[in-house]
Amino acid sequence: MSPKQHRGEVTSDLLLDAALRVFAESGEQGLTVNAVLQASGVSLGSLYHHFGSLDGLIGALSHRWLDRLLGELAKALQETGTAREGIAAAVRAYLAFVQEHPGPALLLHSPLADRKGTARGREFRDAQEARVSEVARWIRLRVDSGELAPLPPPLIESLVLGPVVAVARRSLSGIEDVGLDEAARLLPERIWRSVRA
Repeated sequence: MSPKQHRGEVTSDLLLDAALRVFAESGEQGLTVNAVLQASGVSLGSLYHHFGSLDGLIGALSHRWLDRLLGELAKALQETGTAREGIAAAVRAYLAFVQEHPGPALLLHSPLADRKGTARGREFRDAQEARVSEVARWIRLRVDSGELAPLPPPLIESLVLGPVVAVARRSLSGIEDVGLDEAARLLPERIWRSVRA
Protein backbone atom coordinates (compact mmCIF):
# COMPACT_ATOMS: atom_id res chain seq x y z
CA MET A 1 0.00 0.00 0.00
CA SER A 2 1.34 3.39 -0.96
CA PRO A 3 1.70 6.15 1.64
CA LYS A 4 -1.13 8.05 -0.07
CA GLN A 5 -3.46 5.04 0.17
CA HIS A 6 -2.51 4.56 3.81
CA ARG A 7 -3.29 8.23 4.58
CA GLY A 8 -6.63 7.82 2.81
CA GLU A 9 -7.51 4.80 4.95
CA VAL A 10 -6.49 6.62 8.13
CA THR A 11 -8.64 9.60 7.16
CA SER A 12 -11.61 7.36 6.35
CA ASP A 13 -11.25 5.58 9.68
CA LEU A 14 -11.05 8.90 11.54
CA LEU A 15 -14.29 10.04 9.91
CA LEU A 16 -16.08 6.74 10.51
CA ASP A 17 -14.99 6.55 14.15
CA ALA A 18 -15.95 10.18 14.74
CA ALA A 19 -19.38 9.70 13.15
CA LEU A 20 -20.04 6.72 15.41
CA ARG A 21 -18.98 8.67 18.52
CA VAL A 22 -21.16 11.63 17.57
CA PHE A 23 -24.14 9.36 16.91
CA ALA A 24 -23.67 7.45 20.18
CA GLU A 25 -23.37 10.66 22.19
CA SER A 26 -25.86 12.94 20.40
CA GLY A 27 -28.19 10.72 18.42
CA GLU A 28 -29.37 11.29 14.89
CA GLN A 29 -30.10 14.99 15.47
CA GLY A 30 -26.52 15.61 16.56
CA LEU A 31 -24.99 13.72 13.64
CA THR A 32 -24.13 16.69 11.45
CA VAL A 33 -21.25 17.39 9.10
CA ASN A 34 -19.87 20.03 11.49
CA ALA A 35 -20.06 17.69 14.49
CA VAL A 36 -18.22 14.92 12.60
CA LEU A 37 -15.56 17.32 11.32
CA GLN A 38 -15.01 18.73 14.82
CA ALA A 39 -14.81 15.25 16.38
CA SER A 40 -12.46 13.90 13.69
CA GLY A 41 -10.25 16.91 13.00
CA VAL A 42 -10.63 16.13 9.29
CA SER A 43 -11.46 18.71 6.63
CA LEU A 44 -14.77 19.06 4.82
CA GLY A 45 -13.03 18.34 1.53
CA SER A 46 -11.75 15.03 2.88
CA LEU A 47 -15.22 13.98 4.02
CA TYR A 48 -16.63 14.69 0.57
CA HIS A 49 -13.64 13.09 -1.16
CA HIS A 50 -13.98 9.82 0.76
CA PHE A 51 -17.75 9.55 1.22
CA GLY A 52 -19.43 12.09 -1.07
CA SER A 53 -21.77 13.32 1.67
CA LEU A 54 -22.84 12.79 5.24
CA ASP A 55 -25.31 10.24 3.92
CA GLY A 56 -22.46 8.37 2.25
CA LEU A 57 -20.49 8.42 5.50
CA ILE A 58 -23.45 7.05 7.46
CA GLY A 59 -23.98 4.36 4.82
CA ALA A 60 -20.33 3.31 4.99
CA LEU A 61 -20.47 3.25 8.79
CA SER A 62 -23.60 1.09 8.73
CA HIS A 63 -22.02 -1.27 6.18
CA ARG A 64 -18.88 -1.59 8.29
CA TRP A 65 -20.74 -2.66 11.42
CA LEU A 66 -23.40 -4.72 9.65
CA ASP A 67 -20.61 -6.67 7.96
CA ARG A 68 -19.03 -7.31 11.35
CA LEU A 69 -22.33 -8.42 12.90
CA LEU A 70 -23.13 -10.73 9.97
CA GLY A 71 -19.60 -12.10 10.13
CA GLU A 72 -20.03 -12.95 13.79
CA LEU A 73 -23.36 -14.64 13.07
CA ALA A 74 -21.89 -16.65 10.20
CA LYS A 75 -18.93 -17.70 12.34
CA ALA A 76 -21.22 -18.76 15.19
CA LEU A 77 -23.29 -20.88 12.79
CA GLN A 78 -20.27 -22.51 11.15
CA GLU A 79 -18.76 -23.55 14.47
CA THR A 80 -21.73 -25.75 15.42
CA GLY A 81 -22.67 -29.28 14.53
CA THR A 82 -26.46 -29.28 14.64
CA ALA A 83 -29.18 -26.85 13.65
CA ARG A 84 -30.27 -26.56 17.26
CA GLU A 85 -26.74 -25.64 18.36
CA GLY A 86 -26.50 -23.18 15.45
CA ILE A 87 -29.69 -21.37 16.40
CA ALA A 88 -28.52 -21.05 19.99
CA ALA A 89 -25.07 -19.86 18.88
CA ALA A 90 -26.55 -17.25 16.53
CA VAL A 91 -28.84 -15.88 19.25
CA ARG A 92 -25.97 -15.64 21.71
CA ALA A 93 -23.62 -14.10 19.12
CA TYR A 94 -26.15 -11.41 18.21
CA LEU A 95 -26.84 -10.46 21.82
CA ALA A 96 -23.11 -10.54 22.65
CA PHE A 97 -22.50 -8.13 19.76
CA VAL A 98 -25.08 -5.74 21.23
CA GLN A 99 -23.43 -5.92 24.66
CA GLU A 100 -19.88 -5.58 23.36
CA HIS A 101 -20.56 -2.85 20.79
CA PRO A 102 -23.39 -0.67 22.12
CA GLY A 103 -22.63 2.32 19.88
CA PRO A 104 -22.65 0.36 16.63
CA ALA A 105 -25.62 -1.71 17.83
CA LEU A 106 -27.52 1.49 18.58
CA LEU A 107 -26.80 2.72 15.04
CA LEU A 108 -27.82 -0.58 13.41
CA HIS A 109 -31.09 -0.68 15.38
CA SER A 110 -31.93 3.01 15.02
CA PRO A 111 -34.76 4.66 13.08
CA LEU A 112 -32.00 6.18 10.93
CA ALA A 113 -30.81 2.71 9.91
CA ASP A 114 -34.41 1.59 9.36
CA ARG A 115 -35.04 4.50 6.99
CA LYS A 116 -31.84 3.93 5.08
CA GLY A 117 -32.47 0.20 4.96
CA THR A 118 -35.96 0.75 3.60
CA ALA A 119 -34.82 3.31 1.05
CA ARG A 120 -31.70 1.42 -0.02
CA GLY A 121 -32.43 -2.14 1.09
CA ARG A 122 -31.33 -3.87 -2.12
CA GLU A 123 -28.07 -1.89 -2.18
CA PHE A 124 -27.34 -2.76 1.46
CA ARG A 125 -28.16 -6.42 0.90
CA ASP A 126 -25.99 -6.57 -2.23
CA ALA A 127 -23.07 -5.01 -0.35
CA GLN A 128 -23.40 -7.73 2.31
CA GLU A 129 -24.06 -10.54 -0.18
CA ALA A 130 -21.15 -12.74 0.88
CA ARG A 131 -22.15 -12.67 4.55
CA VAL A 132 -25.86 -13.02 3.81
CA SER A 133 -25.09 -15.95 1.51
CA GLU A 134 -23.14 -17.73 4.26
CA VAL A 135 -26.12 -17.54 6.61
CA ALA A 136 -28.62 -18.49 3.87
CA ARG A 137 -26.45 -21.44 2.81
CA TRP A 138 -26.30 -22.69 6.41
CA ILE A 139 -30.09 -22.43 6.69
CA ARG A 140 -30.65 -24.14 3.32
CA LEU A 141 -28.39 -27.06 4.30
CA ARG A 142 -30.30 -27.53 7.57
CA VAL A 143 -33.67 -27.35 5.77
CA ASP A 144 -32.47 -29.88 3.19
CA SER A 145 -31.19 -32.20 5.94
CA GLY A 146 -34.60 -32.09 7.64
CA GLU A 147 -33.38 -30.37 10.80
CA LEU A 148 -35.19 -27.09 10.10
CA ALA A 149 -38.78 -26.58 9.00
CA PRO A 150 -39.29 -26.56 5.21
CA LEU A 151 -39.63 -22.79 4.97
CA PRO A 152 -37.85 -20.29 2.73
CA PRO A 153 -34.56 -19.18 4.34
CA PRO A 154 -35.72 -15.55 4.74
CA LEU A 155 -38.65 -16.74 6.86
CA ILE A 156 -36.42 -18.86 9.05
CA GLU A 157 -34.04 -15.91 9.38
CA SER A 158 -37.00 -13.75 10.46
CA LEU A 159 -38.21 -16.31 12.99
CA VAL A 160 -34.73 -16.58 14.48
CA LEU A 161 -33.65 -12.94 14.44
CA GLY A 162 -37.00 -11.20 14.93
CA PRO A 163 -37.21 -11.85 18.68
CA VAL A 164 -33.50 -11.17 19.12
CA VAL A 165 -33.72 -7.82 17.34
CA ALA A 166 -36.77 -6.89 19.42
CA VAL A 167 -34.93 -7.62 22.67
CA ALA A 168 -31.85 -5.73 21.44
CA ARG A 169 -33.97 -2.68 20.57
CA ARG A 170 -35.62 -2.71 24.00
CA SER A 171 -32.27 -2.88 25.71
CA LEU A 172 -30.69 -0.18 23.53
CA SER A 173 -33.64 2.14 24.15
CA GLY A 174 -33.10 1.86 27.90
CA ILE A 175 -35.96 -0.52 28.67
CA GLU A 176 -34.36 -3.02 31.01
CA ASP A 177 -37.26 -5.32 31.83
CA VAL A 178 -35.42 -8.24 30.20
CA GLY A 179 -31.64 -8.31 30.33
CA LEU A 180 -29.57 -9.45 27.38
CA ASP A 181 -28.01 -12.25 29.45
CA GLU A 182 -31.45 -13.53 30.42
CA ALA A 183 -32.59 -13.33 26.78
CA ALA A 184 -29.48 -15.25 25.67
CA ARG A 185 -30.39 -17.96 28.16
CA LEU A 186 -34.13 -18.18 27.41
CA LEU A 187 -34.58 -17.34 23.73
CA PRO A 188 -32.58 -20.11 21.99
CA GLU A 189 -34.89 -22.93 23.05
CA ARG A 190 -38.06 -20.93 22.34
CA ILE A 191 -36.79 -19.91 18.92
CA TRP A 192 -35.65 -23.46 18.19
CA ARG A 193 -39.21 -24.69 18.75
CA SER A 194 -40.47 -22.28 16.07
CA VAL A 195 -38.03 -23.40 13.37
CA ARG A 196 -37.33 -27.07 14.01
CA ALA A 197 -38.64 -29.60 11.51
